Amino acid sequence: MSRQAGHEPAGAGGQGDGKGRRMYRVLVVDDEPQIVKALVINLRARAYEVDAAHDGAAALRVAAARHPDVVVLDLGLPDMDGVEVIRGLRGWTRVPIIVLSARHASDEKVDALDAGADDYVTKPFGMDELLARLRAAVRRAAPSGPDDDASAVETETFTVDLAARKVHRGGADVRLTPTEWHLLEVLVRNPGRLVSQKQLLQEVWGPAYGTETNYLRVYMAQLRRKLEADPARPRHFITEPGMGYRFEA
Repeated sequence: MSRQAGHEPAGAGGQGDGKGRRMYRVLVVDDEPQIVKALVINLRARAYEVDAAHDGAAALRVAAARHPDVVVLDLGLPDMDGVEVIRGLRGWTRVPIIVLSARHASDEKVDALDAGADDYVTKPFGMDELLARLRAAVRRAAPSGPDDDASAVETETFTVDLAARKVHRGGADVRLTPTEWHLLEVLVRNPGRLVSQKQLLQEVWGPAYGTETNYLRVYMAQLRRKLEADPARPRHFITEPGMGYRFEA
């Protein structure tokens, strides 16, 4: 396999598999050939299309050219830190990013999530766990069907259009990642109610989650930065310490 990038010969991601099912494209970014090989084999066996890149510069080039549905990213790349790759991607795409890294420190996980990663898996990892998290990331990014109860939720500083899955502030659209949107949606659909940490984790990330409260802290901080007039003194996204979060319109 090339040290720059390896491509599946099929066309653009998201096409059908001949049985009416959508085929999702995954970009694997890792400089360890054994890990790349294992991921490519397992993903292709499950009908994913796969591209691979072995450094950060190649990852950014391949992502721009191939528009993956999910990125699986190692942080320890030979040319740049993976967090810089996350920031580079977040400059133009909301694609779900799953970090796959040997770094176990809590602050490094928070740095990756804060830069825009959607999930964090530490090495060594179980293939079944990684595939489950990848499926969850795909589901979060998939557009939802029409909702009969969907409506607009207005506050002093922003408006959430649940039907269109858009947020407006100051006359402009606010760019949210799929994970940020799902967290916001759960909260605004429960105005004034305490939503527990466990409920938020399981509704946004999936049933296997329940203790990753650092995810919530990072993503709530991101929502406050994007939507609150004064993020340090939130008016709409209220923390109930040790319990959960509450949305107040």
